Amino acid sequence: MVVRRRIRAVLIPLVLYAVSGSAAAYFVWHASNGPRGLKAKAEYLQQAADLRVELDQLKADRELWRHRVELLQSAAVDRDLLEESARELLNRVDKRDVVIFLDQKR
Repeated sequence: MVVRRRIRAVLIPLVLYAVSGSAAAYFVWHASNGPRGLKAKAEYLQQAADLRVELDQLKADRELWRHRVELLQSAAVDRDLLEESARELLNRVDKRDVVIFLDQKR
């Protein structure tokens, strides 16, 4: 009888500690590795930074094209830009131009 009481006095707190420790470990693991955890937050921040860089590149590209279109739409068309566009479109060069061929692999 005394032995049973002693075993119960030891086992019940051990079981309670084990269950509460397991529950705490479960929540801690999900807080760091879950779909809304700390690792997911770091991945989202990295993805947002990558998208900001891409947005900046697209804005610069848009500004370049806006400027080029503005040059073509003005009352006096920029002759150099028109000539460059025509040569690129027709795949022609002027006989006075110096042409340098580059490797396509680079």
